[in-house]
Amino acid sequence: MSESVVLPALGESVTEGTVTRWLKKVGDSVAIDEPLVEVSTDKVDTEIPSPVAGVIEQILVQEDETVQVGAVLVIISGGSATPSPAPVAAEPVAQAPVAPPVAPPVTPVATPAPAVTPAVTPAAPVVPVAVAAPVSTPMIYTPAAPVVPIAPVTPAAPPAPVVTVGIANPVTLTDAGYVTPLVRKLAQDSGVDLTRVVGSGVGGRIRKEDVLSATSATSVSLPAVAHTPAPISAQRGTSEPMSRLRKVLAERAVASMNSSAQLTTVVEVDVSKIADMRKAIQPTFLAATGTKLNFMPFFFLATAEALRSHPKLNASIEGETINYHPTENISFAVDTERGLLTPVIRDAATLNLAQIAVQIADLASRTRENKLKPDEMMGGTFTLTNTGSRGALFDTPVVFLPQVAILGTGIVQRRPTAITTADGQESIAIRSMVYLALSYDHRLIDGADASRFLVDVKARLEAGNFQANLGI
Repeated sequence: MSESVVLPALGESVTEGTVTRWLKKVGDSVAIDEPLVEVSTDKVDTEIPSPVAGVIEQILVQEDETVQVGAVLVIISGGSATPSPAPVAAEPVAQAPVAPPVAPPVTPVATPAPAVTPAVTPAAPVVPVAVAAPVSTPMIYTPAAPVVPIAPVTPAAPPAPVVTVGIANPVTLTDAGYVTPLVRKLAQDSGVDLTRVVGSGVGGRIRKEDVLSATSATSVSLPAVAHTPAPISAQRGTSEPMSRLRKVLAERAVASMNSSAQLTTVVEVDVSKIADMRKAIQPTFLAATGTKLNFMPFFFLATAEALRSHPKLNASIEGETINYHPTENISFAVDTERGLLTPVIRDAATLNLAQIAVQIADLASRTRENKLKPDEMMGGTFTLTNTGSRGALFDTPVVFLPQVAILGTGIVQRRPTAITTADGQESIAIRSMVYLALSYDHRLIDGADASRFLVDVKARLEAGNFQANLGI
């Protein structure tokens, strides 16, 4: 019996999606909840899992093709996926014992020699691995070869136990298979060659834990070096079509610049008191929330409080009407491999630092893992972007309509600055300093409005009186 898999509704306002990449092909086996295809919308990029177990019978929507919600993407035959296909069609999600069909592909992957040879033969258990590998290897990780210094370690005595932790035998270089963007980024940041990692997930899929194990192994066994050259990007000298998300971002940026009058005002803020407070309470905060306390929650809270007193910056323009929003729903920019995404923390002025820190960590993590719900990116009334996370002093961020303002926070740096002591004496001291850059729509907000807002945010941060707002 065959089952049709349709494009599900990915949010209240999402009506269509673009197939960006098929993770399976005709003839491949698939388990329940195993990712089938990557789909991009104007709100979010996500993976569509299979609601049934079976074999891919027919793919109806090709890559880069856009279809409406409810359109049939693929037809799955249940004949070869499970011992009894009928129950799968009747209860695709409730079937708890789905593990048996998944187990066979995992065993061949762990076997060093036989795992590769059958990959090019029609043997059923190895088919999913053989198909997935060619997609991943040329796309991202071919250039990572210069970073892998495993060969020099092999003659030494310590490397022997390292192989058993997570580094695969060279004969399994094609077994990496498809990996999520989060795992790819983690491997790239850690200098781990995914083609040498044995996956412990479904069908030999590489998970975050596998990369962490490989990272631990290589960190113990690799010799210390003075400098490691940066890896050469795989995109160097290549071309590729713009993703749907990149197209949407481009269109909105151009539309925003063409239809609004934008300029930027910058202030410098001394956040030394906050830095001292973070250092003092970090262990307690981490134990209470499971999240480290960085500067972002302080910027969030100070901004949200100031927006209550400066409603022009928490407004939108519709024609000749100005709408002042009743709540402070602050979007914040998250850098992902797919592009810039902005999840929303709602009613930020009513939250404490612990609540804000936990929401930032959760939303940012799920955004990078493609697990964010489209509705979690809607309804923002103001935006914060942490340009300092990559070392920038400040920039001039672009306001995205219908919002009228965005605040960029630069890197917090320890540097000499002039201070005035309590007795009025001036001196030079080493302080923690940061630039705050506010871009705004001059159709509604004047320079004086922007300056008053920034001065209030600056005063709140420099006072550092956040003890009552910790929430722990």
